[in-house]
Amino acid sequence: MDLKNILIITRKELRDAMHNRWLLLYSISFTGLASAIGWLALSEASAYGSVGFGRTAASLINLIILIVPLMGLTLGALSMAGERERGSLLYILSQPISKSEIIAGKYIGLSLALMGTLVLGFGISGLLIYIQGGGVQVADYTLLIGITFLLALITLSLGFFLSSLTNKSSTATGLALFTWLLLIFLTDLGLMGTALVLKLQAKEIFLLTLINPLQVFKITSILVLRSNLEVLGPGGIYAIRSYGENLFSILITIMLFLIILPILVANIIEVSREDT
Repeated sequence: MDLKNILIITRKELRDAMHNRWLLLYSISFTGLASAIGWLALSEASAYGSVGFGRTAASLINLIILIVPLMGLTLGALSMAGERERGSLLYILSQPISKSEIIAGKYIGLSLALMGTLVLGFGISGLLIYIQGGGVQVADYTLLIGITFLLALITLSLGFFLSSLTNKSSTATGLALFTWLLLIFLTDLGLMGTALVLKLQAKEIFLLTLINPLQVFKITSILVLRSNLEVLGPGGIYAIRSYGENLFSILITIMLFLIILPILVANIIEVSREDT
């Protein structure tokens, strides 16, 4: 692949992102809600004393699970499908550039745009948490931002995969929203229901959680903030006892795998398509 072509597409994607109504909406929503959590921490601290970083971070984790996957899925789903529907993909391909280079450039550009949104939201929220007097545990907070970015990349990759399956942006958006709802359902509530119906053991419950990237993110974040997973019940206790200090590395490896696999499959599908 030609790095120059990839950088050209990346710059184009970043310029387009500045005018993307979806990204603008997500940026305002995430920054506003994250800031609200920091402000509530400030208000609670004023009334009852320092509330500590852990409780505020737990609220941030729940916010991340709801919003960040929706951001990545919809932006990724609109990537190739939107270009195909507008006919601009054919024009780009008439230039000396390959589909793999287009995908790489668009993926990097959208990744940088998502990173900017996350840094803005976390930055304002972290500032407000710091103001509330308890202070921010900088290392843990930075690590939480990094894990959140990995979640954004996972869902962005899934969005690209969905985009490679359709020619219409409306269909791609519908698939993205359905996938988001499915992933949300298969978090705690859906997992508990499945465990009860199938009478799963602790080991099986933990392995089942690793299928859902939202659960992998949640486990990793709690492990970073609390250094144990007892709050997750039998599955969390089993994970700590079975994998110990290696658990964090295993979870990060799974997240990296979930980033790479969908985008590689999307690239294979796009390259094999004959309609563009």
